[in-house]
Amino acid sequence: MEILNFNRNMAQLALLQRIELASPLLKRLRKIFGRYLFSKFFSKYLINVKKISEDYSILMAKEVSSISNFLNQNQNILSIGGGMGGLEIIIMKRFNSSNVTFIEKNYISNKIRYGWDDKNSEGYNNLNLMQNLLSDNNIVNSRYRIIDYNSKKFPKDNFDLIISLYSLDYHYDFNIYLDYLKRSTKNNSIIIFDTIRYEYFKKIFRDVKIIQVNENTVHKSKRIACKFFR
Repeated sequence: MEILNFNRNMAQLALLQRIELASPLLKRLRKIFGRYLFSKFFSKYLINVKKISEDYSILMAKEVSSISNFLNQNQNILSIGGGMGGLEIIIMKRFNSSNVTFIEKNYISNKIRYGWDDKNSEGYNNLNLMQNLLSDNNIVNSRYRIIDYNSKKFPKDNFDLIISLYSLDYHYDFNIYLDYLKRSTKNNSIIIFDTIRYEYFKKIFRDVKIIQVNENTVHKSKRIACKFFR
């Protein structure tokens, strides 16, 4: 398995996005000193960059494995809240005729919160670092687009596959994107995301399948694959 090589800033960002990458010491310091010092200091200077690079790469490979049944060549993929793009890098390397559009935020909140955010106001990304990671892993510019969420200039494509792992309906309401997703999908497009309210989506889609149950995450959730809007 290929290991993504991070610099310190990349490793910090990956850690802020995926708290499971934190060492027991970092988690304890966060609990003692609070989210602000964790976000600004501990997560940057008290980390093992090489280990985070390795652990993040392993984690992304597992995430790709969880959705592998829905991946094919020649897919036009939308990633919402994908973070550093590690999962999408693996997908584009395995499926060299597929392309990805990212919708991401371009700021890091002062206090990293891992709970529910009704207004989708939190942000944990740096689009320059994300761009650098894609380039460093030989993903050519023609195969992806990065859209700043706050620009509201969302593409008008019809996507084959939409991926939003631990983002859409895990940290903020699915309905924030509902109208856009209806406009941006084909009849049989597949939307994959994590939710704590699986039953709710039977009201929105005619086909809802559980593809993974997550018991050891911040919120116990189910990963679902949905298609056919009602």
